[in-house]
Amino acid sequence: MTAFGRRGLQVDDPLAAGGEHPARPRSPADATTDSRLRDIPLEQIRANPGQPRKRFDDAALLALADSIRERGVLQPVIVKPAEDGYELVAGERRWRAAQLAGESTIPALVDAMVDQADALELALIENLVREDLSAIEQARALATLLEDLRLTGGVLAKRLGRSRTDIVNTVRLLDLPDEAIELIDAGELTKGHGKALLTEPDHHRRRQLARVAAERHWSVRQLEAEINRLMKPAPRHREPEPDHCAAATRLQDALVTATGCEARAMPHPRGFQIILDQAGAMTLLCLLDAETET
Repeated sequence: MTAFGRRGLQVDDPLAAGGEHPARPRSPADATTDSRLRDIPLEQIRANPGQPRKRFDDAALLALADSIRERGVLQPVIVKPAEDGYELVAGERRWRAAQLAGESTIPALVDAMVDQADALELALIENLVREDLSAIEQARALATLLEDLRLTGGVLAKRLGRSRTDIVNTVRLLDLPDEAIELIDAGELTKGHGKALLTEPDHHRRRQLARVAAERHWSVRQLEAEINRLMKPAPRHREPEPDHCAAATRLQDALVTATGCEARAMPHPRGFQIILDQAGAMTLLCLLDAETET
């Protein structure tokens, strides 16, 4: 078993210091692996310009650098030959941390057979298995693997140890308005907020809700409740009952007869709505006053 400690590549074999062990014929694969695994000066390695991950947490890098100072780089980076040295395929975080730790070299697996698509796939997969990516960074990486590199959802789910449903729901976050995506990427809203926003069919309202949820620090449940409230259909106007309409007609005729003026009576949920012209209203008031006096 090969380990990487403070002195670079070491063979972790308790019998190598003079003990005996059964001889095993070396296969061509052994020689190939040995020739690909080596310590490479850090200055000979350059970052992959197609690296899907654009942000690196400074605190996490410093913590990893401290670990590298104590134990060295425990996992090799993957590089491919380039004109001016080597180009990173996977392991940029370890490469950056090794620089911070003051290392001069880093263990690397050199693979000349990696093409651009393979390099991107490896970098994306490595990033996705980490836990410190934002939901939007994950969504973009997954979308690239599914749409550009043509991986199927089933294959990707197996490689990442995630359900296909989770992968689909994560990629759908990219359907949100740009403002909502920026709020999730900045950590002001969570992936759960994003999933809730996707239940709102109106794109403009998604943008408004995302802004309000961030400003008011709504929980996911509060956002869901607001979306459900907005989506609840307005109560439909109920047609009045025939008996109610007939009573309104009789009332209207009685008002016209009593006042001699224009009058209109209409069914209303709480009774009747009566509309009188000014003269009719004054006449009705006089009639009511006279009735009260008697």
